[in-house]
Amino acid sequence: MRIARFSIDGNVAFGAVEGQDPDSLVLDIIKGIPYTDFELSGTKVPLSKVRLLPPVLPNKVVAIGRNYAEHAAELGNEVPEVPVAFFKPTTSVIGSGDAIEYPSFSNELHHEAELAVVIGRMCREVPRERVKDVVFGYTCANDVTARDVQQREKQWARAKGFDTSCPLGPWVETELDPTDVTIQCTVNGEQRQLGRTSDMVRSIEDLVVHITEAMTLLPGDVILTGTPAGVGPLNVGDEVAVTIEGIGTLTNKVIKRG
Repeated sequence: MRIARFSIDGNVAFGAVEGQDPDSLVLDIIKGIPYTDFELSGTKVPLSKVRLLPPVLPNKVVAIGRNYAEHAAELGNEVPEVPVAFFKPTTSVIGSGDAIEYPSFSNELHHEAELAVVIGRMCREVPRERVKDVVFGYTCANDVTARDVQQREKQWARAKGFDTSCPLGPWVETELDPTDVTIQCTVNGEQRQLGRTSDMVRSIEDLVVHITEAMTLLPGDVILTGTPAGVGPLNVGDEVAVTIEGIGTLTNKVIKRG
């Protein structure tokens, strides 16, 4: 099931996305929130009549660096012995169709297409065999990075945590098998990245186990699983699209900040 979060007439709701033709998708409004057992209201609105919001409002976004060997190599890095984790704040999260604001303190902005894992229940110290039980679904993500800032600062907080640096969407797919799907990024229609989740150094199970050894994850929290090779520059006016097989396409335009 594809579950979107949206606004219409000043109200915010979740809805199940129905249909296959992108021009005629409809949303069946969900009663309540989707992390527990929920009912569909039967009230339907065309997707074209709503504004899509970030599909979740995470308490935290835990991102993983250098989880594709070719991406690590293209930036002159080795694959780390243990997963490299960092945070992106909630203020970095935007939805499909929202603008990425080019930060004033950077001159080298990069796209990083990623599969995002959405957590469905509070969990800590999750054993490998129970990882599927705590995952709500998957969505597309763009770990937008101020590369020059990342290279000159020891911590990545500013380089990867600035406002609008974490586009998520367009919705959450709850029935995806994420083990071997295509991840693609285009800029102005030109392909930049093309990879498969089967190339991840560490699996989703590995990442959930590793992260929850240290911290409690809450419903709606997001794990970014790393990006394949092909990262590259974004400029003001560019339209960047992340497409993941079985989910959909997350699209954002880059604008000048302020």
